[in-house]
Amino acid sequence: MKRHIFRFGLLAVLSSLALVSTQATATQRQSATAKQRVVKRIPAKMQVARKRPTVRVAVVPKAPSYGQLAGLHGGRDALDLKSSVALVVDQDTKEVLFRKNEMAVLPIASITKLMTGLLISEAKLPMDEMITITQADVDMEKGSSSRLSVGTELSRGELLHLALMSSENRAAHALGRSYPGGLPVFVGLMNARARMLGMTDTSYVEPTGLSSKNQSSARDLATLVNFASGDPTLRELSTSTGYQVAVGRRTLQYNNTNRLVKNPAWDIGLQKTGYITEAGQCLVMQAKVAGRQLIMVFLDSAGKLSRIADAERVKRWVESFPAPANRTVPLARTELDQRVVAN
Repeated sequence: MKRHIFRFGLLAVLSSLALVSTQATATQRQSATAKQRVVKRIPAKMQVARKRPTVRVAVVPKAPSYGQLAGLHGGRDALDLKSSVALVVDQDTKEVLFRKNEMAVLPIASITKLMTGLLISEAKLPMDEMITITQADVDMEKGSSSRLSVGTELSRGELLHLALMSSENRAAHALGRSYPGGLPVFVGLMNARARMLGMTDTSYVEPTGLSSKNQSSARDLATLVNFASGDPTLRELSTSTGYQVAVGRRTLQYNNTNRLVKNPAWDIGLQKTGYITEAGQCLVMQAKVAGRQLIMVFLDSAGKLSRIADAERVKRWVESFPAPANRTVPLARTELDQRVVAN
């Protein structure tokens, strides 16, 4: 009797264990099915992306400008400008309203084209003479691009317009190369003209500004802007908002590199922008602000928009003084207001 009871109990236990095992297996199957359903709900693109290895891209730091290497960005000024070099002068009275490291000699990038344009305008060469872009005009130093392909034919007047308004490098180089006597003669005249104007800190090695050896100071550039602003051709072409040229069967649209020329709040008579890594962002202008003809020079700015913002800061600052007090706007200096020669 005891054996029967034992057997019956054993069978009951075994049956219970089998039932539990069956339930567990069913639960596992349900869980697996649920996981498959979840995976199916994930888009195929996401499933593939989860398998891709992480790619790390090395960030190459931007090379410093000459102004940064000279420590010119270490000082602060009263207007908190982002340009390490700045100069604002009343064109009529020659009064210096604002100065910041104006004696520092730095690369000037495409501000160079202002002297290029001045020589072409003064030479009274035929503006309708056709000039062909050649391989010699291609930038081999910085590798900059251009929409003027080798073989393009444009008039001297069109090339001058593009050089001053859109800072077209091949246009500027072609102007110097096609000058009577060739490029060496033209570069020599650039330096001679600078000396005649009293620009003792200035030196040029080519007509575009792509070379960092084209250098000057804010003081010298203010002298150049003051003189060049008296040339009607330079005034008109440098402040033109846009220009079209026919290249073969195509018509190319060019725009001014200085957005302020389209701003109705500004009355700009002459302007030129510039940029290469060694020079930073640069801007020179002759503009009427609060009834005064001002010359503004901004060199080695931190960003493309910051040079524009610096000009806006100066404009608001000058406008903040009542008209009778405009003649006594206080000077704003920087703690690094000293001559720095960058070679």
